[in-house]
Amino acid sequence: MKRSAALLLCSLGIAVYCLLPFLWFVLTSFKSPAELTAIPPKLIPSFHWGFYQSALEKYGVLHYIANSVIVAGAATLFTIAIGALAAYAMARFHLGWTRFYLLLLLAISMFPQIAVAGPVWSILDRLDWLNTYQGLVAAYIAFSLPLAVWILTTFFLEVPSEIEEAALVDGCSRLQALYKVILPLAAPGILTAALLVFIHAWNEFFFALIVMTDPNVQTLPVGIALFPGEYTMPWGEIAAASTVATIPLILLTLVFQRGIVRGLSAGAVKG
Repeated sequence: MKRSAALLLCSLGIAVYCLLPFLWFVLTSFKSPAELTAIPPKLIPSFHWGFYQSALEKYGVLHYIANSVIVAGAATLFTIAIGALAAYAMARFHLGWTRFYLLLLLAISMFPQIAVAGPVWSILDRLDWLNTYQGLVAAYIAFSLPLAVWILTTFFLEVPSEIEEAALVDGCSRLQALYKVILPLAAPGILTAALLVFIHAWNEFFFALIVMTDPNVQTLPVGIALFPGEYTMPWGEIAAASTVATIPLILLTLVFQRGIVRGLSAGAVKG
């Protein structure tokens, strides 16, 4: 009993520690300008909507959100499509170098972004893809593929090969067996990989900053970072925009939480 209570208190403490910065920003976004600079700080706001209106009208948050949706959505679709084919090949063709290749992918995913920023920028510049959606999407695909392939390979290995062999006997081609049999059975893993890729693309800042210098195509993290002027720091608008940026991720997690938990737990146990 004491051990359970201690674990519960520890879990609550970790949750509060992780959620406190976000909760503070949410409360800040609902304060009035006077409450924002009040000393001592006022914890409970008056639920003033002025900062949200300013973020939407003055700073064009909806435009940045649209850019982020396009980039993150496209990066997720292409990453999962390409990653599923690569993972299927490694899971079903029993290649001798599969384990080494997966370890290599894992090592590549650990590279710091600054280490490859120069080559990535040069390649996109030669392709004339700077300040374009496809340029940033291509960069995100390159960095998300290792994680997607690693996760999807694990789930494809969990699908019994006998089911696929039965589909092949019934006349399906390899490609038909993949999207008619393997993908539906591995849906939790695909959902998990897709959500992780989307969250990464939605939150990514470094490459979005160096690839997208045109305000018309900048994504939400970069747009929020550029809110401050030379002599101003609009904390209220930043808090409101950050709250708006976080809501889609919270909704996605709440809607698909069962599939995510199934995906993570199914991929963690073999057999």
